[in-house]
Amino acid sequence: MDWSKAIQYAQLVNAAYDGFAGKQPVTPGYELLATIYANDLATEANPGRGDTRVQMGFILQSQAGGEVVVAIRGTEGIKEWVQDAQFLDEPFTFVAGGGRTEDGFTDMYRSMTVEEGAGAPSVVKFLGTYAWKRAVSSLTICGHSLGGAIVTLLALDVAANMQAPFNDPTIYTYASPRTGDHDFAVKYHQTVKTTYRFVDTVDLVPKLPAVFPYRHVTDAILLDSLTLIPPRVRLQPNPLCWHILTSYTYLMSLYSGGPLLDAEPECAPTGVIENILGKIEAELSNQKSIAEKFTASLRRNIGGSW
Repeated sequence: MDWSKAIQYAQLVNAAYDGFAGKQPVTPGYELLATIYANDLATEANPGRGDTRVQMGFILQSQAGGEVVVAIRGTEGIKEWVQDAQFLDEPFTFVAGGGRTEDGFTDMYRSMTVEEGAGAPSVVKFLGTYAWKRAVSSLTICGHSLGGAIVTLLALDVAANMQAPFNDPTIYTYASPRTGDHDFAVKYHQTVKTTYRFVDTVDLVPKLPAVFPYRHVTDAILLDSLTLIPPRVRLQPNPLCWHILTSYTYLMSLYSGGPLLDAEPECAPTGVIENILGKIEAELSNQKSIAEKFTASLRRNIGGSW
C-alpha cells in the first residue's frame, strides 16, 4: 500500500470540501471536469435536509495521463444520522444480488447526478458517455465519512455495470461507516478488487451502524490517534478530531515517511497531555527497572539457579 497515494486522494477529497465551502478547490496534477450534486442526508431530526441539493464532489482527470478520479466529501448530516440511530435498510437495486444497504446513504446515492438541471446524468452514465480529452486508463474513487459510504455504493455499481477500464476501480475510503448487509459485502468482495479502507481506531463513525445486519466490505487499514499501551496521544482526545479528514491525512503522513502534514490547530495534542503521558511512561519505565533489579538480586542470593 502506497501511503503517498492514499494522502494524495484524501487531499482531492478535501478539495471537494473546499468547493462546497465556496473556496477555490486545489487539485494539483488534475483537471476538474465536472461537479457532483445530491440530495443531502435526511434524518429523523431534520427530514427537510433530504430535499436540499448540495455539492458533493468532483470528477477529475490526470493532466499527465488517463486516470479518472471521483472524489466525494462527507456532510454535516452525518452527525444527525449518528444521533438518530435508526439505521433502516433497503434493497440495493443497482446490482443483482446486491443485498440491502442503509437507506439514507442509498437515497443520497440514488439522487446523485453530475451537474444540475433536467436530464443531468448519474455518475455511472456520465463516466460511460463523456467525451474524454485523454483516453481513460484507470478509475479511482475516493471519499470521506458519508462520502466513504457513497463511494462504496458507487464502486459496486461501476464495477458490476460498466465496461473496462471503469469496471476495475481502485477505492480509497477514510472514516467510512458500514454501508450494507452481509449479501452486499459478499457481492462487493466478489466484484470490487482493490479497496483501501482507512480507520482511526477511536473514530466512532466507522463503528456504525453497529446493529445487525450491517458489516464492512473489507478489512481496515488502522491508524491510531490514541493508544494506552504504550501511552500515546497523537491528536487531542475529541471525537471531532478523531473523525475529520485533516486528522486522517496527518496520521497517514506519520506512516508515510514523507513530509509531515499538519493537523488542525485545535486537534494537535497539548503540552499538558504530552507531559502527563511522559510522566506515565517514565513511571512505567521506573517500575520495570525496579522489577529487573529485584529479579537480579534474587538470582544472586540463590546462586543463579533460575
